[in-house]
Amino acid sequence: MLGDQIGEETGKVTGFRVLDAAGPKVEVAIQTKGKVFGNDYQGRTTYWSKMQAGGFLYGEGQGMYMTADGSMAAWIGQGTGRLNPGGGASYRGAVHFMSATGKLAKLAGTVAVFEHSTDANDNVTTKFWEWK
Repeated sequence: MLGDQIGEETGKVTGFRVLDAAGPKVEVAIQTKGKVFGNDYQGRTTYWSKMQAGGFLYGEGQGMYMTADGSMAAWIGQGTGRLNPGGGASYRGAVHFMSATGKLAKLAGTVAVFEHSTDANDNVTTKFWEWK
C-alpha cells in the first residue's frame, strides 16, 4: 500500500557519460539537498539508463544520504522513464534502503516509490513515498 510522502529533494546533474553508443546507454551523477522524515540531508546518486524498444527508458542506480551530524542512508533502485518534450527526462520507480544510521536509521529496510524529473538545464526534483 502506498503510504505518506516521506521525502523530497532538489539538485543538479553533475556528470554525464556515454557507456554504450548502441542503445544508447548513459551514466548520470547527481548532487541533491533534501529532507526525509523531517531530516535535512545531502544526497549523491549515480545511475545508468538505457533507451528501450518502444521509446522508453529503463535505469538502475544507487545513492546515499548524509546529514550534518554524520547520519547516513544507502539505497539501490530502478525505474522506468520517458524523455521530456524540450529536454530532460522523467522517471517512476522504487528504491530500497539497504542501510541507515543515526537520525536516518528509520529508513533501513524501507521501500519507497519515487517520481523523478530532470529538466533541459540539468535541474533535478524527486519526491518519494513509503511503500508499506
